Amino acid sequence: MMWDMQYTAKQFNLPTLNGLSEKQIKVHLALYEGYVKHVNLIMEKMEAVRTGTLELDPYIVAELRRRFAFEFDGMRMHEYYFAQFEGEKGGNPSSALAKAAAEKYGSGENFLKHIRDVAGSRGIGWVVVYSDPRAKTIHTVFVTDHELGQLAGLPILLALDLWEHAYMVDYVPAEKKNYIDAFFANLNWSVVEKRFEEAV
Repeated sequence: MMWDMQYTAKQFNLPTLNGLSEKQIKVHLALYEGYVKHVNLIMEKMEAVRTGTLELDPYIVAELRRRFAFEFDGMRMHEYYFAQFEGEKGGNPSSALAKAAAEKYGSGENFLKHIRDVAGSRGIGWVVVYSDPRAKTIHTVFVTDHELGQLAGLPILLALDLWEHAYMVDYVPAEKKNYIDAFFANLNWSVVEKRFEEAV
């Protein structure tokens, strides 16, 4: 694998978000930029090891490889997260996603309730809604770490960050439900619907 490339933090065109302060978003975006920075730092070290300009203990190299997955998935999950707030809030109740949600959960309201129930689980991590094109269905799961528990090969439709950094400026941990409400109040469902259409 070639490690001599660089990633650049994406710039998101975020509107004013109800229930999520500008300060909260600024802190969260800085954390995202930290993931991008660390992905690049690890890749620089791995390229130096590959070319022989840096000699590291094999255990350190193995740890860098493991850490790369955490940093990379942290970077990508945040890109999914922030992109969901861009643009005019929208959504089509007769979209292909709405039909798939109704087929699996009985209705769009039940789908939303299911996501909220999963989000109410104790612990930190992500609620991720995936498309499973082979089975022609969707799955909603709780992912503890960025790189652990992801459903292999399935496109991500929705990513709800439940790590405390996502809301601790505006809400204490006991108010996580208020953060989840704010997330859904600002979610642009048309972005999620587009991801579903591209996945099937």
